[in-house]
Amino acid sequence: PLLSNLTDAWTRALGTLCVVEGSGAGELDAAAKATMVCAQKHLPKPIWAVVASRSGAGGEDLAKSVAGLEGVEKVVVAETEGGFLAEPLSAVLHSLVGKQDPSHVVTGSSTFGKNLAPRLAALLDCAPVTDVTEVVDEKTFVRPIYAGNALSTVKFVGSGPVVMTVRATAFGSEKLESSGEAEIEQLGEEEKALMGSNLSEWVGEEKTESERPLLDAARVVISGGRALKSEENFKMLEELADQLGGAVGASRAAVDAGMCPNDMQVGQTGKVVAPELYVAIGISGAVQHLAGMKDSKTIVAINKDAEAPIFKIADYGLVGDL
Repeated sequence: PLLSNLTDAWTRALGTLCVVEGSGAGELDAAAKATMVCAQKHLPKPIWAVVASRSGAGGEDLAKSVAGLEGVEKVVVAETEGGFLAEPLSAVLHSLVGKQDPSHVVTGSSTFGKNLAPRLAALLDCAPVTDVTEVVDEKTFVRPIYAGNALSTVKFVGSGPVVMTVRATAFGSEKLESSGEAEIEQLGEEEKALMGSNLSEWVGEEKTESERPLLDAARVVISGGRALKSEENFKMLEELADQLGGAVGASRAAVDAGMCPNDMQVGQTGKVVAPELYVAIGISGAVQHLAGMKDSKTIVAINKDAEAPIFKIADYGLVGDL
């Protein structure tokens, strides 16, 4: 049996299945771009893509964008009336993997990807490789551990396809190559039936609408911490962010104190960002927060405590009372 499993691992067809979430804009968001960059630059070809989108939310436009990328052979559009649930979508992907037999399945390390990848891996009886920041070879990957304080190199030794999620901050800066036009298809009847799974039901969602750029895609991020003390003081950060064309972030302490909604949280249990400019105002620099922003190109810290850990990674620091 062991010899059989090893044989299956090496004879599996080379190719990568990318799972891309449609955000409604008809364009690749940060997680989707990182997914396609990783497949195009670092994983086996050809590339097959599944575009998961709500009906009428730009899924076809996104599929055309993906189909125009170099190395992409086929794009399948999976649409649903409500929001996407991991249970039916993982069953659909399980069916597609069985037919296409790819060596790799990759998606972004977003909420969507983190919900989907473990379920699909369980159906395929393999261990997922999550939060990948570097591809060493087809079976070897680098991922952060201990809140980003160490990097672990892991090797996939299973017989199934490699199911992996990739960090947008690690692959998002690379340029995608475009050439040609791949075939675009709708889901087959078998997969459409699986989309109707009743294991879970989409009830609804509450989204914060803003004209500011998305937190994980912004060039400038202004973040505030517990030291701001109130929601009213947090509005000063919003004014600064608007002047700089940036997004507003927060530490977990600020979110827990009710100063801002949790979708603004940056850190190990929030968003991972790597903007060109990150301004940390009143943030001490707990290791959990640093895990979400330490890859920023330029870091500016303002804190009245000269010994605050944030100054150890800051490019520019100002010691003063807010």
